[in-house]
Amino acid sequence: MRSNMWGLFILVALSLWSEGQAFTKNPILSRIRRAPEADGETKKCSYTFLVPEQKITGPICAARGYSTDKDRVTRLDVASVRDLLSKQRREMETLKLVVDVDGNLVNEMKLLRKESRNMNSRVTQLYMQLLHEIIRKRDNSLELAQLETRILNATAESLRLASRYRELEAKYAALSAVVNNQSVLIGALEERCMQVYSRGHEQAPLGPPLVQVVPENIPVSVPRFTNEIQTDNSRGFARERGSRSGPPPTRGTLEVQKSERNFSTEGPFRDCLQAQDAGHITSGMYLIRPDEAERPLQVWCEQDIDNGGWTVIQRRKDGSVNFFRNWENYKSGFGNIDGEYWLGLEGIYNLGRPGDYKLLVELQDWMDKKVYAQYSSFHLEPESEGYRLRLGTYQGNAGDSLSSHNGKQFTTLDRDKDAFSGNCAHFHKGGWWYNACGQVNLNGVWYTGGVYRSKFQDGMFWADYGGGFYSMKAVRMMIRPID
Repeated sequence: MRSNMWGLFILVALSLWSEGQAFTKNPILSRIRRAPEADGETKKCSYTFLVPEQKITGPICAARGYSTDKDRVTRLDVASVRDLLSKQRREMETLKLVVDVDGNLVNEMKLLRKESRNMNSRVTQLYMQLLHEIIRKRDNSLELAQLETRILNATAESLRLASRYRELEAKYAALSAVVNNQSVLIGALEERCMQVYSRGHEQAPLGPPLVQVVPENIPVSVPRFTNEIQTDNSRGFARERGSRSGPPPTRGTLEVQKSERNFSTEGPFRDCLQAQDAGHITSGMYLIRPDEAERPLQVWCEQDIDNGGWTVIQRRKDGSVNFFRNWENYKSGFGNIDGEYWLGLEGIYNLGRPGDYKLLVELQDWMDKKVYAQYSSFHLEPESEGYRLRLGTYQGNAGDSLSSHNGKQFTTLDRDKDAFSGNCAHFHKGGWWYNACGQVNLNGVWYTGGVYRSKFQDGMFWADYGGGFYSMKAVRMMIRPID
């Protein structure tokens, strides 16, 4: 703004200087300053007036004698000078207005330049944001493409597994059909063998004697009432978990709580009670290694009944595993830990070797009623003694059907160690501590519905609960150190 003022001052000074030049060059004013001489005659001035150049109101020099109009200053000359000054003044005002307008325009231009810089900065910022968003969306599109690829791969793998699963289901159905029909097939073979044998002998060998025990409880005739395991003595033994002292289990203590599958990577432990003492209070799969055992075993630990600490050595529940096996299978064990399985005679022998374990047998009929039989002590003798069974005293509500097998060796299809003339494992379709043949077989055929029809008592029966022709829905054999 200061530069504009200086420019205005310079313009005014130049204007005034031009006025002065014009005034001095004016012939009328020139005639005023010099003494007029006309026609060689000497003119004398009677009066001489000195007035400012810009305020001429009359003649500056008047002569008495003759003077021509050429040497005189008239009012018209003064008027022309005034018009010139007025014109110059108007031009100066016009220039001032122009300067003011130009100054405003300059200020507006400065504001516009500032706004333009701000707009450029904002546009640059928006451009960077847009570029960042484009890059992010491109990365997202790449991740989405990778995810879609993984989903397609997983879908293809799922389809492949589903196809494989259907194939396995078909094979399982075929195997189940074979297992379910094995009694018929074996019966036919027995008939043929008996026919061949009868050619050289007058009398064919008979099958084992049927169980003649009349059970106190017949599950098929029991009406559908509330499960007595849930109603009797349900509050009688609210002991803290881990305690090894207290009264024996009753019907209320055998109710199994539903729990999610659990597998502990810790261990191995001596048994399930040691796992419980280490803080593992959830039922599930654990690694145990009994004393002097060559390798650890994977077992199911039941921590939800009778204060926990039970090691499950046998479980039947759906007929998914075939128990009609040879000696080596029963020795090493077979089945699925979270389903049906047999721990193995060698593992049971190593686990109960000290002789301070007790046995709990849990039975469930097809009315979903549960009963139990508990024996105060349990252990097996070594393989050289045929894994002979040793039991203590009985208590429970299922009836004492296992005591008649106490002291008996284990018999399989290929190793006959029972007291019967034939092979009890052959007739009862499973390995067990048979007598001749006995009151119990929990490793027999799993028949659906309970009551079954067979020539021999080859179901999964407990004679004192249901009789010899009633196959249980589910059974479990568990051991735990004596309190």
